[in-house]
Formats: sequence, structure tokens, C-alpha cells
Amino acid sequence: MTALEKRAQLLTIMGTILVSTSFPIGAAITQGLDSVVLTLFRFAIAAALFGPLVAWKYGLPRPSLRDLGRYGLLSACMVGFFWAMFEALRFTSPLNTATIFTLTPTIAAGVSAVLLKERLKTRSFIALGLGMVGAVWVIFRGDFASFIALDLNRGDAIFLIGTVCIGVFGPLVKYLHRGEPMARVSFWIFATGSGWLLLLALPRLGGIDWAGVPTMVYWGVLYLALFTTLITFFVFQWSTMVIGPTKVSSYTYVQPVLVLIIGLVLGHDAPPALTYPGLVLVLGATVVLQTASARTKI
Repeated sequence: MTALEKRAQLLTIMGTILVSTSFPIGAAITQGLDSVVLTLFRFAIAAALFGPLVAWKYGLPRPSLRDLGRYGLLSACMVGFFWAMFEALRFTSPLNTATIFTLTPTIAAGVSAVLLKERLKTRSFIALGLGMVGAVWVIFRGDFASFIALDLNRGDAIFLIGTVCIGVFGPLVKYLHRGEPMARVSFWIFATGSGWLLLLALPRLGGIDWAGVPTMVYWGVLYLALFTTLITFFVFQWSTMVIGPTKVSSYTYVQPVLVLIIGLVLGHDAPPALTYPGLVLVLGATVVLQTASARTKI
């Protein structure tokens, strides 16, 4: 492993820890404001904070229509994911959403095989399978009858759609990248994402009692915009270019464990004992995927 790859691995781990905090924080604030408006604030704040830095270091030339199309496609995936997270947390638990999130590497691997001609070793396929089994185990609490009946709650189903969006996003970043600085790509994704969200939020903004929104919601959105959107977004995009989308997304397998630990620290009840074998499986999948290298043909 080269020094650059080690740096990408370390940054991805740090980003994964930050992302883990977004599930309990999102759950704490999602009832205080419409999910589309929350997502709009998250994107708009990130764009406002990041724009001046990008302009100072790299410049912000006017993008062509083709470039805006690339950025708009990427931001549509991100908008779908973040909206799904806020909306899903109204109906399901942070642990469930974090566990469904672990399906991301499997989705990313499939899309990478098509777009990037990335071929995984046999043990990587086995690890992806184990990760999926572990995720399903946690979601259905080890209840085989519920799995057969596909007894997903409304929040789980919503977040599953969002997970597909984020799984597609990673490979698309690498496929659509045209050599410009990744920081500039990140800014335009935030900016075009804010545009999508503004169109969706306009009919809702007038009906919000802004004075009645708890202060905690505003602080929560600011934290999510700065730490779990702006910083992690840039980190994951850069790391994807170095170690590939499958390895980056495989770190999502540790999300349920991190969310569980955060929840216990915050005084939440421990999940049923039947969920723990699933958590062990997703952790094992992470280790295998990180030690197995992909063969990529461009």
C-alpha cells in the first residue's frame, strides 16, 4: 500500500466516524422541521462555507452546460440520499438506517463493474455477501419470518431508496470526473443540489413557523452541514479517486457498530441480543474488503 493510499484509508476512517454521528443527530432534529427544508439548509450552508475557499484556492470559472449536467446528476443522487435519511428517521431508528446504509458497498460494486470495469476478487464477493446478510439480520432482528414477509417499516423502505442513490453516487464521481479539482466538484454539487432542493422546498417555506423551530434544530443542521456533509463529502470524493469506490464505501459496514456505541453513550437502550451476530458479520466484511484489492480495467 502506498503512502497516498494509506492517507486515503485514514481519511476515510475519520470521515466514517463523522458520518456515524449524523444518524443520531438527524433523528434528534428531524421532527423539528420539514425533511426537504432540512436537506436544503444542509446543502446551502455547505455551499456557502465551501464556495469562498474553493474560489480562493482553485478559482470558480463558470461551468459549461455539460459540466452543470454532470454536477446536477451527481447532486441529484446526494439530494435523494440526504432527503431519504431525514424522512426515514421520522419512522425508524438510527441503528436501522445505519445498517441499511451498509448495503452501499454492494450497490457501488455492481455499478463500478458496469461503469469502471472494476473486477473484484472472489473473497471480496464473499465479503459483500456476508455484509448483506449481516445488514438484513440487524434490520429484521434475526427474525426469519419477518424477512420472508419483507416486514420493512416505512422508514426502512424510504432509506433503502436513499441507499441506492448513494451507492450509485460513488462510482459516478469517478466516471464523470474530468480532471478538475475535487474541491471544485464538491462545491458545484452542493450548489446544484441546493437548486434542486429550493425548487422542492418553495411550496413548503411559507407554512413554517420559524420562531417555533427549536434552537437545537438549527445547531444540528449547522453541525451536519459542516462536519458530516462538507468535510466528509470532500474526503470521500478524494479517497474514491485514490482507492476506488468499493473500498471507500466498504467502510460503511462499521456504521451500525459506531451508531450503536454513540447511542449507548447518549443513554439509549441497547438493541435486542439477536442483532449482535449481524453486527459481527458486517464488521468482518469490512476487514475482508479492505485487505482484498480490486482489479480495475479502465
